[in-house]
Amino acid sequence: MSTIKPFSRRAFLQATGLTGGAFILGAVLPSCSPEKSLSGAGAALTNVSKDNALGVFVSLDSDGQVNIICHRMEMGQGIMTTTPQMIAEELEADWSRVTVTLAKADTKYGGQSTGGSSSIRHLFEFTRQMGAIARDMLEQAAAQVWGVDKADVKAIKHTVVHTATGKTLTFGELAESAATLPVPNAEDVTLKNRKDFSLIGRDVKLVGQDNIVQGKAVYAQDIQLPGLLIASIERPPVVGGTVKSFDATEAKKVAGVVEVIRLKDRGFPVNTNPMSGVAVLATNTWAAIEGRKKLTIEWTLGEHAIHNSETYKQDLIKKVNATGGTVVRAEGDVYQHTFDPTKTVEATYTVPYHHHMPMETPAATVMFDGEKWQVWAGTQTPQWGKNQILEELGLNPETDSDKVELNTTLMGGSFGRKGKNDFAVEAAELAMASGRPVKVIWSREDDVKHGFYHSIAANYYKAELTENLSADYWVQRVAHPPIDWLFNHEKKHTGGSGLSQSFADQPFDIEHISCEVEDVETHVRIGWLRSVQNIHNAFAMGSFVDELAAKAEISTQKMWMNLLGRDRIVDPSKEGFEGWSNYDQGQKPAHAMQTSRMKNVINEVCEKAGVNEPLSENEGWGISYAHSFNSYAAAATKVRVVNNTLEVLEMHTAIDCGIVITPDRVKSQMEGAMIMGLSMALYSEITVKDGVIEQNNFYDYPVARIQQVPNLFVHIIASDDAPGGVGEPGLPPVMPSIVNAVFHASGLRVRDLPIKNHLNVS
Repeated sequence: MSTIKPFSRRAFLQATGLTGGAFILGAVLPSCSPEKSLSGAGAALTNVSKDNALGVFVSLDSDGQVNIICHRMEMGQGIMTTTPQMIAEELEADWSRVTVTLAKADTKYGGQSTGGSSSIRHLFEFTRQMGAIARDMLEQAAAQVWGVDKADVKAIKHTVVHTATGKTLTFGELAESAATLPVPNAEDVTLKNRKDFSLIGRDVKLVGQDNIVQGKAVYAQDIQLPGLLIASIERPPVVGGTVKSFDATEAKKVAGVVEVIRLKDRGFPVNTNPMSGVAVLATNTWAAIEGRKKLTIEWTLGEHAIHNSETYKQDLIKKVNATGGTVVRAEGDVYQHTFDPTKTVEATYTVPYHHHMPMETPAATVMFDGEKWQVWAGTQTPQWGKNQILEELGLNPETDSDKVELNTTLMGGSFGRKGKNDFAVEAAELAMASGRPVKVIWSREDDVKHGFYHSIAANYYKAELTENLSADYWVQRVAHPPIDWLFNHEKKHTGGSGLSQSFADQPFDIEHISCEVEDVETHVRIGWLRSVQNIHNAFAMGSFVDELAAKAEISTQKMWMNLLGRDRIVDPSKEGFEGWSNYDQGQKPAHAMQTSRMKNVINEVCEKAGVNEPLSENEGWGISYAHSFNSYAAAATKVRVVNNTLEVLEMHTAIDCGIVITPDRVKSQMEGAMIMGLSMALYSEITVKDGVIEQNNFYDYPVARIQQVPNLFVHIIASDDAPGGVGEPGLPPVMPSIVNAVFHASGLRVRDLPIKNHLNVS
């Protein structure tokens, strides 16, 4: 059990910079960082401290103000609201009297990485225990003041009440007394019964909302320091490229340009470090950008200049259509079967490279204050980033950790991009080289052309319809460049837990199945993007189920029910598939895959959307489903296709994510997932020619505009099950629901995204 104990006032103030705190409680958080599960990341990842340094803090002032430090990172998903909301629930705090502070990068906070939709689902019980322990100590203090048994007092809405007499003491009045009491064991405190929740499951005001809408919120690009230089960097156009020579004569003539610095060359594996390049440092952003335009650089492009995405895609298609892949899950004997061509469906699906396109592009500031290096960055992985910066500065992460302080900022979106800290390492390299504070700002074009991309992929499916209108003798094969290549450039395909992302963990009740992967070479930086491998795997699976339904001449809803079969718990690890750790991370009983919940969410979206009601001519509904990050999500989309032009009319999603903390945050995430899925399905693609990314900005990597987004509907299924993820599960079923709708409206089967390459999109 993780340690929870009181914390010294002096240490708290030093750690947080806050004032006050008569009663302060801290905890050694369990290590459940998504970084730990990233295959190939090795020693670059954070090792959580084993000592008793305290992490998540709950402080209570004598005036009754509660401050909670949120150890996970805020990028618009609302974690600075939901985590404190859980603590305040158990504490019985008045939400209007709670303030929240974003934690700095520090191993005492346990796993700070914010990704994989993991924060709530992994720390639900533990986070609540923090509030419950604080509540218990306040109740102990009140019982001592009144000289009564602790069982006779109860915390209610920021006060403790003596139940027999109705006497009350405020939290502020009890703070100093509570601070002197021993901390009870977490196992000895009683968490609230779920029927008694007054905050969990209810919408509360979003933390920081006023500052955001008033333009007062501080993001990484907002940092200002005396003597600060702005850096704009020209990077090699091809991954692994280096500077052969450069001339900065004209760049230095631009007013405001102070220095031009060549960044160091970095080899393979590329990791999440910067690429080489030439940086122009200036007193203002305009001068840095103008100076960069005047650089003359000759590049050595390297081995990946051969890469062309269209040729590469065709190679992936050939690979998945040929037998001989690596089998990662097998049941029965598919290959001894002779397929009946009249009952067999066979198809190949492709998706292009995709980019995150967060509204705030990457930025970081680094300075030496005379004692330590100060860093400001919006990062999903602050401890990992801090360790990378320590190494960049020639310091040892194990012994010199206190020589770098990474101050986290809000992120204006991320979707996985800011889980990679190359931009912060660039700032550290330039600050050390120049001897000045340096802020690196990536332009939109920088991020599009030099970012980390979701894998281009080809998925092959083949199955035969059965007499009961289900399917069997199921073959599926995938080929795509793996994220693991970042850390080991010899990696040829995704393995381990990466396969449990709508691929080998497929839940169908069939006897014969073969799930296979193909080896490929990688030529661009592949990175985590919202819902990761579920993007292409769920697109392919959801499309294929629709094709099976069309072949069987039944509804897609009915085909899903038939394939899922009897109600049961699905555990692919019992069926020969070992890559099962991606979602549960040791919480299998709480997050077992239940086909009854799968069916329920599919039926819910169909009923709420009215997919079985009569339609006008040229209109069609499409549905799909995916299980990811311990949540169950389904999508339904209605479209019209007239004169080869597609119009999306209506979109629905339904989610069963277990216990919901803040319904409005779930709704927002699902709406965002629908818009992102709409963009990916209709418009978005990254293409590569001679190793160079061809896109630059929103004009040639379009995302859905306001007028292109239809009415969106979110249906949240009430549940008492353990909380699942929310940030990512809404996305995977959206794209297949759109292409399936296109088929039912027009008869056109789109298997190669984006749809704009097949239809006009209004």
